[in-house]
Amino acid sequence: GVLHGLFRVRGFTQDDAHIYCTVDQIEREVLDCLDMLKKVYGILGFPKVRQYLSTRPQSRIGSDELWDKAEGALAGALKGAGIDVEIHHGDGAFYGPKIDNYLVDSIGREWQCGTIQLDFQMPERFGLEYTGADGQRHRPVMIHRAILGSLERFIGVLVESCAGKLPVWLSPVQAILMPVTDKTLPYAQDVARRMRAAGLRVDVDERNEKIGSKIRDAIGKKIPYLLV
Repeated sequence: GVLHGLFRVRGFTQDDAHIYCTVDQIEREVLDCLDMLKKVYGILGFPKVRQYLSTRPQSRIGSDELWDKAEGALAGALKGAGIDVEIHHGDGAFYGPKIDNYLVDSIGREWQCGTIQLDFQMPERFGLEYTGADGQRHRPVMIHRAILGSLERFIGVLVESCAGKLPVWLSPVQAILMPVTDKTLPYAQDVARRMRAAGLRVDVDERNEKIGSKIRDAIGKKIPYLLV
């Protein structure tokens, strides 16, 4: 695709995880993934997420029987979570169907971020097995789980959605101290030291500038707390 700021980059970092489970555990594991995704997005200020079930593409591997089983398991998990199943026909990965999670940015565009993908093919190709309760050998299932998806894309959506005014806990600099004159600089540095000891991320504006200029610059940097 076309490069587009943080939304489409040449290479991206993903918070990917792979969960191996039995066929009987699929729905419970997927429900746990959906619950984790809801909690994380809620904390980051995205209470509403649009979710779609992406089904088998034309170019794929594996039998139709396995695809039927995989798509049915994801649809069952979505219904179990009380989510209306919206279908993206043919948008699944070549190895399995997936639940795509879309965030909406400040001008209404949808961006795919987190995904939960079901994969019967990889365990098959690697010849993975486990011993079941019946003493027999069985093939596990693999779940690909990314909560934020591309970290770069997610950061882009997050920064746009809050116009750069990140919540205090997420701001790189949570407070900045601005002494009015050089005489109060040692006191400002002492306060900053005590704030850092308390676990806060703070800076001191030591420049020989007017206080109005310091305040204006700090507001432009979207620093949550300005201490004069």
